[in-house]
Amino acid sequence: MGMRKPKIIIVMPAYYAAKTLEKTLRDVPKGLAYEIILVDDGGKDETVAIAKRLGLTVFKHFHNMGYGGNQKTCYWEALKRKPDIIVMLHPDYQYDGSLMGELIRPIIDNRYDIVLGNRVHSRDQVLSGGMPFYKYLSNRFLTIVENIVLGQNLPEWHSGFRAFRSEVLAKIPFGRFSNDFIFDQEILVSAINSNFKIGTTNVPCRYPPDASSIKFKRSIFYGLGILILLMRYIFHKTGIIKDKRFL
Repeated sequence: MGMRKPKIIIVMPAYYAAKTLEKTLRDVPKGLAYEIILVDDGGKDETVAIAKRLGLTVFKHFHNMGYGGNQKTCYWEALKRKPDIIVMLHPDYQYDGSLMGELIRPIIDNRYDIVLGNRVHSRDQVLSGGMPFYKYLSNRFLTIVENIVLGQNLPEWHSGFRAFRSEVLAKIPFGRFSNDFIFDQEILVSAINSNFKIGTTNVPCRYPPDASSIKFKRSIFYGLGILILLMRYIFHKTGIIKDKRFL
């Protein structure tokens, strides 16, 4: 990226984030972002009013589009601004925005194309941070399977704190992906299929009371969805089927 200061856009997919938005933003290093875009996914609270008061660029879905549908709007709007790096930060205070400089550093240094905030350093650390035990177990199991199938060695695949070189999102056909939570994994699998490099940087694990999180039943469907996604990826790579997400 040379000596020029990179143009960084932060995107915040929001759904009932009124209680945590200001607190989340307070941690973001001043002057880091060229612009912060918040997309409200059909919530009925004060998120939009608070975001506008804080000087964010705000878009609102008048119907709930789902977590993946929210991210699609985030990325489409970010790409219009021709950034160098796009960072996703959830506005629910689950991730520490003060570490954003460390998250983007490997992209600026041309070491990786995508960097994920890794929350999983030890079992005690994750559980004391508030992650439910069943989520810890499923996170570990799915991460192991994804590493094996996709030929990676990432400590965590399921972080919502992530930075992308803009070329990644310009190339990957994310408009074809799910509007649900599986979107997060589709985007990574597609990136690997396109030979983009993924790295991680350590961040704390925290599950504050107001953080948005999928419940047990949705977690089961999410996990099954990932296993099906990986199976379809294997079939695609071996030529048994052609999956439009990996073309």
